[in-house]
Amino acid sequence: ASLRSSSPAIRSGHRSTARSRSSPPPSASRMSAFQLARASRVLPASAVRLLSSPALPAQHGAAQPHVLPAMAAGLGAPLNKRNAGVSVLGCAIAMVAVGGCAQGIGQLFAALVVGMARNPSMKEDLFTYTLIGMGFLEFLAIVVILIAGLLLYSE
Repeated sequence: ASLRSSSPAIRSGHRSTARSRSSPPPSASRMSAFQLARASRVLPASAVRLLSSPALPAQHGAAQPHVLPAMAAGLGAPLNKRNAGVSVLGCAIAMVAVGGCAQGIGQLFAALVVGMARNPSMKEDLFTYTLIGMGFLEFLAIVVILIAGLLLYSE
């Protein structure tokens, strides 16, 4: 059967009851289209709240329909819990690479000093190569800082 023809209870893995096989309860006819879409897991709950509040006011005398909570795990789990500690940890691990860039700059200038001590006539060429290497290391450090910021402020 296609996804359109199957009921939301069957698609979400819940057992279908005799009530879902029979005609819908009278309260279901009052349920808005957005709430039906949420019950069938087409729209997230935040979209239902955002779209249904001002346009479709709730009837005060009518009983609200009871929608069972979704018991999903894995990829279908709701994404309402934010783990802020994980993003800080990812940012800290990414910032370790900045220390590697600093170590590379230190080794680069140490090699410059050793090279100039061994052959002073190559001073200008060695310094040019050192500045090119310094540019690569600075670019790497900037990229690492940008990725660390992306990890810190992403959800």
